[in-house]
Amino acid sequence: MISRACLCGGCLLALWAITGCSGTPNSAQARECNDGLDTAYRELEEAKVEGFDGTVNITKAGSLLAAAKIQAQFDKYPNCIDKVNRARAYISTAGQ
Repeated sequence: MISRACLCGGCLLALWAITGCSGTPNSAQARECNDGLDTAYRELEEAKVEGFDGTVNITKAGSLLAAAKIQAQFDKYPNCIDKVNRARAYISTAGQ
């Protein structure tokens, strides 16, 4: 019969393995992704307030930021950073 200590130890080992595979949300790339998302969303809102809402560039930027958020949820930080940078480029050219 399996003792409680073995069963508990097995559960802890399984929990450790699961969390070990979930990426590192405190990494430099994770922080860059999350900080970039915050900044880009602020810039997007400012652009909308300035009257650029509905322009093609703002629409593209919004779509890229939504996709970047999903990438961040799946710990795909390099993809998130790329999308954030592309979105910010669209936002910066929205008024031109």
